[in-house]
Amino acid sequence: MTPKKLLLPQISPAAPGTLYQQIVDGLRREIAEGRLRPGTALPSFRGLAEDLLVSVITVKRAYEELEREGMIYRRQGLGTFVADTGADRGRELQQARARDLLHEAVREAIDAGISPRELVQLVQSLIKRQGARHVAARA
Repeated sequence: MTPKKLLLPQISPAAPGTLYQQIVDGLRREIAEGRLRPGTALPSFRGLAEDLLVSVITVKRAYEELEREGMIYRRQGLGTFVADTGADRGRELQQARARDLLHEAVREAIDAGISPRELVQLVQSLIKRQGARHVAARA
C-alpha cells in the first residue's frame, strides 16, 4: 500500500503550538473526519518531514504520540498506518478537547459578567451560524 500524500494545514513556527503538536492535531483531524481511513499508509518520517519542511525528529515525535493514543500503528519494514480504531479515538479526543474548551469559555464568560441567559443565547446563535456554514460547505 503506497503512503498517501497528506493535506495538512501549513506547519509554521508562527502558528500556535509546537511544530510536532501542529502535526499531531492535523493528523488527528484527518483521521477523525474520515479523510484518512483505517489501514491507510502514512508517509515515512523522512518523507513527511520533507513535505512539511520540518525535522525528521519532529515527525517522529508526532507519530509516537499518535501511536501512544492508538490512532496509528507501525509495522517494522512496512511503514506506519492508520489504526482500525483511529477514527473513533480521534473523535473521542476531539470531543474531550471541545468539552475542555467549553468549560474554559463558560468560566471566562462568567468572569466577564455575562449572565447565564446571555451565554445560552450566545451559544445558540453560534450553533445556528456554524450549522449554516456546515450546510453551505456540503452543498
